Amino acid sequence: MVRLQKFLADAGLASRRASEQIILAGRVTIDGEPVHELGVKVDPAHQRIAVDGRPVKAKRKLYVALNKPPGYVCSRTTTQRHCTIAELLPKEWVNLYSVGRLDRDSEGLIFLTNDGQFCLQLTHPRYGICKTYRVTAQGRVEPAVLDRFVQGVIDRGERLKAQRARIISANNTQSLVELELMEGKNREVRRLFESQGFVVRRLQRIRIGPIKLAELPRGKWRTLTEPEIKSLLSEL
Repeated sequence: MVRLQKFLADAGLASRRASEQIILAGRVTIDGEPVHELGVKVDPAHQRIAVDGRPVKAKRKLYVALNKPPGYVCSRTTTQRHCTIAELLPKEWVNLYSVGRLDRDSEGLIFLTNDGQFCLQLTHPRYGICKTYRVTAQGRVEPAVLDRFVQGVIDRGERLKAQRARIISANNTQSLVELELMEGKNREVRRLFESQGFVVRRLQRIRIGPIKLAELPRGKWRTLTEPEIKSLLSEL
């Protein structure tokens, strides 16, 4: 059972608040009977809900994992300047939006969905879902630099912090570093390295919570399985 206004909003009819106004205006019927009060719960699988006489069907919720290539922006709006991740998905999925973002030059794992609650729970700082990044930086990154990342650095008045950091390889030309972050502030990984004088050559997100990028090819997508969705929400 679900509240009627939530069902209408999830079906894409209107926002939650606008759905409440539609109900109060008497435009909604349940099994042919008009509803005028908020808080009514419905079972969409067994009841017929209609607005202005037109049946309202529950929207199928989609959860998609995409390996975003560099050069694409996380936007549903077509732009002449840049490619968008929407171009990598089936055209009928125009209602999907990204769960968080990766900047244009970054790549790797990103989720897309039409489930607003799922999006909120995975992006709101209070839930603190862990994200893992692999960074190729110009020059040799010393362990002391990673210690500063974990302790936290101040950049433009904002505190940036990694939960964990480790060096995979390092020489005088470049270093490969893995970072785990919880909050995901705007360009946080790049800003961490820039604050210590390093240029990021490649930035790839390889994991969100328990879900790994694994062998998903660049530019390709797959739907998340039911156990994967549950595992993500159980992390919160």
